[in-house]
Amino acid sequence: MSALAPRRENTVAGPEELERVLWRLARELQERHPGGDQVTLCGIATRGVHLASRLAELIEAQAGGRWRAVSLDTGPFRDDSPRVSGPGAQNDPPLPAADRAAIDQRVVVLVDDVLFHGRTARAALVALAGLGRPLAVELLVLVDRGHRELPLRATYVGRNLPTRVDERVRVRLRECDGEDSITLVREERE
Repeated sequence: MSALAPRRENTVAGPEELERVLWRLARELQERHPGGDQVTLCGIATRGVHLASRLAELIEAQAGGRWRAVSLDTGPFRDDSPRVSGPGAQNDPPLPAADRAAIDQRVVVLVDDVLFHGRTARAALVALAGLGRPLAVELLVLVDRGHRELPLRATYVGRNLPTRVDERVRVRLRECDGEDSITLVREERE
């Protein structure tokens, strides 16, 4: 049995930098969609939900308009995890029924913390296809780390962070982790 390799964790952004990035993303959204009347921020569970809510709050503080933020569960639509079917399978809808009207004939901005291979964004597109017909779908990510396996690109990017495949980007948000930060985690070789 080998000992666990030590990890090296480098902070890429602390709370102040993360807030500046979110402020800038909120401004970019407003510039592209003045008023935001036909826009829904669709946070991908888990951290994307908190980011979408924060962006909606920032937009309200900056411009006074209210943007709708909803949550989307992509778990059942992923192609990189085992599918559960048959008796006892969980078939919860990806979006609560009250939020389904937020998709049809609106611009949907999918919000997520990290864009890596593109599998989560793909699962979100599949989930949306079963919910209605958006006018357009855009993707907003806090961190784009590269290494795409699918032909996807984010419309809005908080930070481009070139990484090695064996590194991990860890986003922590105060709502679920007790702090705001972006770190790059690297396993040290012995």
